[in-house]
Amino acid sequence: MGIHSEDRLKSILSKFDLVEQEYVINPLNIGYINDTYLISDRVAPKYILQRVNHNVFKDIDGLMGNIENALRFLCANDYKKIELISTFLGKSYLEDSTGFWRLMTYLENSTTYNTTTSTKIAFEAGRIIGKFHLLLADADVRNYVETIPQFHSLQLRERQFQVALSTANKERSEVANEAILFTKEMLKRLKAFNISNLPVRVCHNDTKFNNVLFSKKTNTALCLIDLDTIMKGYFLYDFGDATRTIVNMAPEDEQELSKITFERDLFESFVNGIAANEPFLTQQELDSLHIGTVLMPFLHGIRALTDYLNNDIYYKVTYENQNLDRCLSLFDFTEKAHNQMDYMQKVILKVLKPIKH
Repeated sequence: MGIHSEDRLKSILSKFDLVEQEYVINPLNIGYINDTYLISDRVAPKYILQRVNHNVFKDIDGLMGNIENALRFLCANDYKKIELISTFLGKSYLEDSTGFWRLMTYLENSTTYNTTTSTKIAFEAGRIIGKFHLLLADADVRNYVETIPQFHSLQLRERQFQVALSTANKERSEVANEAILFTKEMLKRLKAFNISNLPVRVCHNDTKFNNVLFSKKTNTALCLIDLDTIMKGYFLYDFGDATRTIVNMAPEDEQELSKITFERDLFESFVNGIAANEPFLTQQELDSLHIGTVLMPFLHGIRALTDYLNNDIYYKVTYENQNLDRCLSLFDFTEKAHNQMDYMQKVILKVLKPIKH
């Protein structure tokens, strides 16, 4: 059971408003941040139990409030509803000596993918992300707190990188020299774009491909999961985070950079999926979407590099240089996406139509 014993997990589970019966608890090795467990009865999986990492998310009450607010909107015939199970005290999460815990319903016969070669699956990912935003279009951003302040701020990530660079040990700085030089060059390029005047929306803010849940039977996208970062943002954040993991068929920490690709057929399918929804984006947003596909992998890359220079204090790693491998992989895709900017903009402006006021 990892760092939490089975007895401890069963004790935590007993605090939630569930039918009293024997449950089977199995760890799920997903994500870099939270501890996640699959809860099954004698027939099938029923719930997802998670310990929220309060070292990353400082305002647990605000985080859970964001999720509760969003889940009120996130239900439709073509968008499956996830529900939070309350504790016996009526709260959406449990606080105990081991941290903060929440329990959510598990969608039967569902699965996730880290990468894909399927244009149908890429289309479905675009469709469900578009649907997510349509459902939240009327949500008031003022009701959502920043669970991670300035999460996608290029300026903040640059400052953190500079601090880490100034304090890093010599060996790690030397090993990461190529990534450090790329960071400085790409910062200059990205600073040339001004996105601060775009419409602010309630965004998912972490739409990497494995946060899209699919039906095992039909490969239809069901909904988005991992909702900790629901808060205000720009649509290009969600667009860029999805495309960086959908149009590249290599894993995020791929060490053979020649395997990292920008698959145009997957990109076009993803954009067509967004277009399957009614228009919801402004012309201003459409004009800037392609920037997201460069900005988001770079932001993830600079965060991984910063963590590597800080001796791996943020992301979970399974070997010494995993953060550096993540960084180099992300930066390689950043460069490849940067070379496709004109192409991406042409596709976006051809396929997606602006909302009519």
